[in-house]
Amino acid sequence: MRISPAVGRDASPSVAVPPPRSPSEARAALRDSASVGLAFVPLGVAFGVLVAHSGIDWWWATLSSALAYGGSFEFLLIGLVTAAVPLASIAVSAFLVNVRHVFYALSFPLDRVRGPLGKAYGTFALCDEAYALTAGEQARTWSGRRILWLQLFMHLYWAGGATAGALLGSLVPDRVQGLDFALTALFTVLALEAVRDRRGDLPTPVLALLSALAARLLFPGSLLLAAFALFTVGLLARHLTVKDIPRHA
Repeated sequence: MRISPAVGRDASPSVAVPPPRSPSEARAALRDSASVGLAFVPLGVAFGVLVAHSGIDWWWATLSSALAYGGSFEFLLIGLVTAAVPLASIAVSAFLVNVRHVFYALSFPLDRVRGPLGKAYGTFALCDEAYALTAGEQARTWSGRRILWLQLFMHLYWAGGATAGALLGSLVPDRVQGLDFALTALFTVLALEAVRDRRGDLPTPVLALLSALAARLLFPGSLLLAAFALFTVGLLARHLTVKDIPRHA
C-alpha cells in the first residue's frame, strides 16, 4: 500500500483572503440620513404646498430650497416675499433666524473635509440635523466624504420634498394636520439619541435645559439666541472648572 507523503502546514499553498468589504461612504451616509429624511420630505412638501397656495411660481420652492436652504427661515421668507418687504429687512431676519449656526461651527467636524469646494459646501449645508448627527459618539470616526454625503442627502430630501409639494400643491387641501409637527418630532428624536449616546454625561443635558429655561424667563423675545449663548458660556465655564481641578493619584 502506497502512502502519500503528508503535506506540512508550511508547504500548503497560501490563499489570499480578501478583507471584508465595508459599505461605501455614500451608502453609509444614506443609511445615517434616512431618519432625517422621514421628517425632511414631508416638511419640504409642506413648504412647497405653502409656496403654491401663496400664488408664487412652483420653481420658486426649488430655487429657495436649493440656494437658501434655511429651513424655518424659508417658511418666513414666503411671507416676506409676498409682502414685498425690503431686502435689508429680509437680510436682518435671515441673520436673526440662522445666527445659531455660528455656535454650530465651533464644534462641527469641518476639519475632516478636504478641499476648498468641500469645505465651502460643508459650511453652506450645515443645518441643525447635520450637526446633531455628526455630534454623536459614533460620528467621531466618520470621514469627511461621509459627512459631505450626509449633508448632500439631507439637502436633496429638502429640495425634493419642496419641489414635489409645489408641483402638487393644488391637489393638497389648505390645511393638513400633522405636517407642521414633523420638525418638532425630528428634533425630539435627535435630542433623545444625543442624550442616550452620552449616558455618563448627565450635566450637559441638565445645563442645556437650565439654559433654555433661563432664556425663556429672561429673554423671551430672543429665546433661541439667548439659550445658545447661555449654554455656550456654561460649557466653557464647566470646561475651565473641570480642567483646573487637580487630579490625585
